[in-house]
Amino acid sequence: MPEPMPALIESLRRAVGAAHVLTEGDLGAYEQDWRRRRTGKALAVVRPANAAEVAAVVRCCAQAGVAIVPQGGNTSLSVGSTPDGSGRELVLSLTRMNAVRGIDKDNLTMTVEAGCILQNVQHAADQAGLLFPLSLAAEGSCTIGGNLASNAGGTQVLRYGNARELCLGLEVVTAQGEVWDGLRGLRKDNTGYDLRDLFIGSEGTLGIITAATLKLYPQPAAQLTAWAAVPSMEHAVALLGLAHQHLGAGLTGFEVMGRFALELVNKHYPQLRVPFIDQSGVPYGVLLENSDSESEDHARTRFEALMEAAFEAGCVQDAVVAENLAQAHTLWHIRESIPLAQAEEGLNIKHDISVPISRIPAFVAHTEALLAREVPGVRLVNFGHLGDGNLHFNVQAPAEGDAKAFLRDQEARVNALVYDAVAQFGGSFSAEHGVGALKVDTLAQYQSPVALGLMHAIKQALDPQNLLNPGRVLGAQQPPSST
Repeated sequence: MPEPMPALIESLRRAVGAAHVLTEGDLGAYEQDWRRRRTGKALAVVRPANAAEVAAVVRCCAQAGVAIVPQGGNTSLSVGSTPDGSGRELVLSLTRMNAVRGIDKDNLTMTVEAGCILQNVQHAADQAGLLFPLSLAAEGSCTIGGNLASNAGGTQVLRYGNARELCLGLEVVTAQGEVWDGLRGLRKDNTGYDLRDLFIGSEGTLGIITAATLKLYPQPAAQLTAWAAVPSMEHAVALLGLAHQHLGAGLTGFEVMGRFALELVNKHYPQLRVPFIDQSGVPYGVLLENSDSESEDHARTRFEALMEAAFEAGCVQDAVVAENLAQAHTLWHIRESIPLAQAEEGLNIKHDISVPISRIPAFVAHTEALLAREVPGVRLVNFGHLGDGNLHFNVQAPAEGDAKAFLRDQEARVNALVYDAVAQFGGSFSAEHGVGALKVDTLAQYQSPVALGLMHAIKQALDPQNLLNPGRVLGAQQPPSST
């Protein structure tokens, strides 16, 4: 590794304090991505304490021509927050910026710094008697800045929307080292272009999010969780329609899980006791949640009416309703253990896709048959957020094969087959995990030249030095002309 640039390192130490400029020792926690797919090498790791220090770091790096990789909890699933292997990129860790700046109960908002762990944001809202509904498997590690930078989804998008819908304002440091204070907690503000939405989902390539004003909600009076055995994906979609009809806005979660995904959980975590796994004719499980603002009796009455209608329509073969919060948590834990069980089974090819809900059954049937024909022996781990059309359509290596060799030899081909099918059915190859560095070429292939041209123009306008997270989302080259 080349020696760090002495003048830059000294400037950074003056900006944030010498103790928070790391150039030696084990920096592996900052340099390896969450899935352990890639390991990079940082020029330095800098840990500012506030937006002014972030701005000072950006100005130092701009003067030296050094690229910056913003990082929160480093939980990106698309290699969006770790440095490359050149040793010339600086990691800007926001984990020291973890304060809850304030909660406005009358306005139903809270303002937090970007380094706040999502679980702590949820807890702060709960302590105020309110709800911050963003929820995902990595919530004990991921940070709100990263959630917004990647426009994270999770299990309650069906009711509350992605991270974008949960944010009213941002504080952002620009590529020029200026601070934009857009933290007003307004639900209506039509004063020009929507800069907030421009930075959300940009994965740190346009500006560095340092704080956010978030929407809060009243806590539900009751929550009911059920697990249903369904005979097909078509029946799962039909059940979703009935749930909308009977529960309305109270439907907060609707997850679908293929049988092989649940068999992996049963195999590697037998203590979790997956419902109906011993019934051989159950190809899918559905986990659904109803939140009610009135009372538990009201919620249970509506839930029972839904289940009665579902059984009559043949959508459900069997079902169990959680009797208490502990049982509900257990059911959700089974769902959230699928990625862990898949990792225990061995290396696999992950896909984070979205397809219009009405077309999901046809997509699944088409793509499963395609993969079985083209790559014999593959095992499909199909699960995800059916309520918002997002599937994690993952591909496990053949049971008796060499998983490393399978990934090396088949990943590109499998991705092409899956992404071509996604495009054919009007979907997206990236639903909630972002593009990062992992899918840059995929974006260039499947996004339109007009859209790519607009994206490059925005990047050039806001970050002409290509200082912020270069090589993520967009490649270095301009897209070809659409004419």
